Amino acid sequence: MPRLEGKVAVITGAGSGLGRQAAQLFAAEGARVVVMDILLDRAEGTVKLVAEQGGTAVAVEADTTVEADVARTVATAVAEFGKLDIMWANAGIVSRGGVPSVLGGEHVEFQDFTLEDWNKVVAVNLTGPFLCAKHAVPALRANGGGVILVTSSAAATVAHHSIAPYSATKAGVNGMVRALSLDLGKYGIRVNAVAPTHGMSPNFLMEPGAPVVGQSYEEVQGPWDPAASPIPLKLNRPPNLLDNANAALFLVSDESAYISGVTLPSTDGGTLSRVAMRFPEDG
Repeated sequence: MPRLEGKVAVITGAGSGLGRQAAQLFAAEGARVVVMDILLDRAEGTVKLVAEQGGTAVAVEADTTVEADVARTVATAVAEFGKLDIMWANAGIVSRGGVPSVLGGEHVEFQDFTLEDWNKVVAVNLTGPFLCAKHAVPALRANGGGVILVTSSAAATVAHHSIAPYSATKAGVNGMVRALSLDLGKYGIRVNAVAPTHGMSPNFLMEPGAPVVGQSYEEVQGPWDPAASPIPLKLNRPPNLLDNANAALFLVSDESAYISGVTLPSTDGGTLSRVAMRFPEDG
């Protein structure tokens, strides 16, 4: 039996990247999916891909930082499919400049971030998941329980240059997940986070209207050479979006029925095992 047979899922930021990949995967596993994105054409593109593989999905143009939009998205799930089982607060943005070592991101000194920079990242990455969880709870309770999933990041655990605001919001996500798992467990609601390290989309660092890439950073960088990769785990292929989507699938399925309050590093490959000091054998 498909792992999400009969389930209804909302995925925010599902017009590209991990959200688009997960919408296709969840639908293939039997879920009916509400594809929420700030750009309608991207959301509709995901719905088309789901339909082409025989799945069911609807598109919603909405902004996770706008409470009325989030409420409308949950209402759409209930109106279209009768209930809500899964809320995945996946939408997120990186702070201005991005990661300098990836796709030529701009290095931004911490003191040069403006209050506007800070507030924008907090609104999308922390307030957005708060609103998604808040408005999902009544529908999940009415359904007898369910799952809230949030996209965190390895940046919540280890430091990367020039993205302190982003790292702060993702650490906040992890704390919120732990707290909500304690508060909502009595309703049969599980709350977890998936924290990608590798295998994420370059669209994350591009302008919102940029073409959807559909591949990971590592895939678009050219021929894969495990020996040249900084990932300790050496495999004969690069990490990809599906690696992260599969981890999310586990966390929203009944296979993880007794897992709550956990942040899972989904494509770590041993990267987080490193200590601050590097040794010659690290390469």
